[in-house]
Amino acid sequence: MLDAAQTEQLSQVIAHATAPSFLLGAVSGFVAVLMGRMNGIIDRIRTINAIADDDRARSYLKKDLPRLMRRAKLMNDAIFLAVGSAICTTLLVILAFASALVGLRHEPGAALMFVLALALMGASLLTLAREVRIALTDYDHYS
Repeated sequence: MLDAAQTEQLSQVIAHATAPSFLLGAVSGFVAVLMGRMNGIIDRIRTINAIADDDRARSYLKKDLPRLMRRAKLMNDAIFLAVGSAICTTLLVILAFASALVGLRHEPGAALMFVLALALMGASLLTLAREVRIALTDYDHYS
C-alpha cells in the first residue's frame, strides 16, 4: 500500500497532470481538424483525377494536381507532428504517475516532456500555416 509521502506525491502528480490533460484534449481536436482538411484535399485530388482527358471544359484543372499533392504532404506532416505531440503528452502523464509510485521526482522530466510536446504542437501549427498559405487559388472555385 502507499504510505503518506507517496500519497502526497501522487496527489501532486494528479494536480500537475491537469495541464497535460488539457493539451491532450486540444491536440485531439486539432488532429480532427487536420484530418478534415486532409480528407478535403484527397477528395479534390480524386475528383480531378476522375476528369477525362478529352473533357476540354475541365481538363485545365489537372494542372492543379502538383499543388494539391504539396498540400496533402504538408497536412500529412502536420498530422504526424500533432500525433507526436499527443504521444509525448501521454508519455509525460504516464511517467509522472509511474515516478510517483516509485517515489521519484517527476518535475524535471515532466518539464522536458511538456516542452517537447509544445514544440511538436507548434511545428504542427506552422506546417498548417504553410498549407493554408497555398490552399486557395482560382482552381478551387470550379468542380
